[in-house]
Amino acid sequence: MASARHEEILEAALEVFAERGYRGASIDAVAERAGLTRQGVLHYYPSKKRLLFAMMRLREDLNRRHVHSDWNDPDMPSRLAEALAFDQGIPSLAQVHSVVMAEAATGQEPARGFARERYRELIDMLTEGFTGRFGERLPSGLTPRTAATALMALFEGMQQQWMVDSDDERYQDTVRETMAVLLLGAEPAGETPGDTRSTDTPPKDARPTGARPASVRAG
Repeated sequence: MASARHEEILEAALEVFAERGYRGASIDAVAERAGLTRQGVLHYYPSKKRLLFAMMRLREDLNRRHVHSDWNDPDMPSRLAEALAFDQGIPSLAQVHSVVMAEAATGQEPARGFARERYRELIDMLTEGFTGRFGERLPSGLTPRTAATALMALFEGMQQQWMVDSDDERYQDTVRETMAVLLLGAEPAGETPGDTRSTDTPPKDARPTGARPASVRAG
């Protein structure tokens, strides 16, 4: 019962925080949306700050559950693109994230402190994963930390663009193709993710000059 109540409160909080932002949201508004009293919400979440962090942790947990952390996956760019797609499939969480990042950028607490720690943790985690798989340099030539920082910047940028224009269907492809270049050193156009061979020397089974590889996207 307690777990179900936690979920009800979080669902209500997601709607309220997405609509009003951290400063504009209130425990009373969350309680009203959840059909509870103020004290009923505070029993599970003693402060608005604790409620905010619970929502952000929920988002991170869902992403980790959806995308396995197999750093040796040969198609890692596609897994990262799937993470973006999953995140966009829960608009309320994406909206709350954007609200928190906007408030963090203007120096508002507790959003600023939370965002700073979140970035540091995620970049450290990605750096460790890339180092474990590739060593001190990725096939692209980047260091693991540079690649981790670039990945976070790409995700944040794609998220913001999607919030403004959700009709564009190329966000996942953009992440997949960009990550193939940044992480695996693939050619920017037409390479199959994970294929890091140089195009200067064609493989033995290469098609005659002028033939169009099947892996190249039309258009």
